[in-house]
Amino acid sequence: MKKQILIPSLLLLVFQISAQTNPAITSWLLNTTGLKGRHYVQGNPTPIQDNTPANVQTVQYSDNWVYVKSAGIPAYITGPFLDGNPSIAQAQSGYFKLPLNPVQNTGTQTPTTGGNIGIFINGVALFDYRDGVAWNTNTNSLCGGPGNPPCPGGPAATQSWNRDAIVAERVGFDCAKGHPAMGNYHHHQNPSAFNLDLEVISSICDLYLADGLYAIDSTVHSPLIGYTYDGFPIYGAYGYKNADGTGGIVRIKSGYRLRDITARTHHANGNDVPDGPLVSSTYPLGYFREDYEFITHTEADYPDEHNGRFCVTPEYPQGIYAYFATVDADWNSAYPYVVGPTFYGVRTATKVQTITEPVTTYNPSTGTSTLEKVSMEVGVFPNPSGEFFAVQVYGMLGNEARVQLFSENGLLMQETSIQPGSTICYLDARTLYAGVYMVKVSVGRDVVAVRKVVVE
Repeated sequence: MKKQILIPSLLLLVFQISAQTNPAITSWLLNTTGLKGRHYVQGNPTPIQDNTPANVQTVQYSDNWVYVKSAGIPAYITGPFLDGNPSIAQAQSGYFKLPLNPVQNTGTQTPTTGGNIGIFINGVALFDYRDGVAWNTNTNSLCGGPGNPPCPGGPAATQSWNRDAIVAERVGFDCAKGHPAMGNYHHHQNPSAFNLDLEVISSICDLYLADGLYAIDSTVHSPLIGYTYDGFPIYGAYGYKNADGTGGIVRIKSGYRLRDITARTHHANGNDVPDGPLVSSTYPLGYFREDYEFITHTEADYPDEHNGRFCVTPEYPQGIYAYFATVDADWNSAYPYVVGPTFYGVRTATKVQTITEPVTTYNPSTGTSTLEKVSMEVGVFPNPSGEFFAVQVYGMLGNEARVQLFSENGLLMQETSIQPGSTICYLDARTLYAGVYMVKVSVGRDVVAVRKVVVE
């Protein structure tokens, strides 16, 4: 084996690279076209145009930090949130300040917390599993969060049984699997739309069609989709089977599983704790984080208890500790979803309103962007169709894709685009004569796909 990686002492070597090629600086979806966000309101399947810029506005860096400025608004449509959440995705202020030289935490592990614990490359916040609701063992009822009394002794995280947002708040997630907390739009989980999963577990996309940051492609290594507050990268659901980059592409599987319990009396480590509710249809297994246990696996395609592993990735060919947005075999989100319940590294990132040190502004035109990739899979569906064609790119789109529809004799009939940080666009077939047409997808000067479609 020529590549010697996967040991913490070599992490420093990963970052002895020029700033203009460091993925923590070059991987962000910078908004260079004035793209604005959009949102749905309940009862109206036509999105509303906002005046807030989408994706990331600026990236600046020093020797030790990268500062990412974003309003927290994605390129894909947000909302509606059908659980009574009165908020919409609103512009956030400040900079995400992330370390350029992350290190392993060799001391007491740091638990993830409520609120921001990372950032996706489109500037949208990452939250952990929780939604601020727990079980009050004194009253045998839920506490914390909207509509519930406060939890005794402080935040919900101090309680014995803490609710899992992915299970409990599914009805409140939009098509892209996100929702706002007092305007701060965020994802707790893999940011790929519900209707792109192999088993669709939410009907929200049926009326309020949107997409996510990327579309899962099981044939290639998933894209780099963000960074956590300890500075280590986050990848999507698929990676190399072996940590050294060999073994082909596989789904990275969570090391956690649901416990075999019917009564909530002990934690997975055996600790006797105040009883939670019995497992039932109201409080199913998985409703609380403590319903899971970690199983150590010897197989290389299972991450550790933080949901990460040391491995080679396309952006880090010498190896890096990386988290994975785990999903199950049906591509539904799998606990602990992205990172947690503790960080692998030393958590040093934060959100700041001002930059207090000299910095350089990253310019993708002079640097080497890790997003300048034009090899992608493209799907067009339904086909044939008499109403519309959806053009979907799989993986991560880091640059605007031009989508053109031509008649069989080469006449341009329609033209639209798919924006960075989005995956889909639509062509209207209702104004076309029946026949055969061609869809061409281009990024810059490169034609990445040509697909034949039939208008009925």
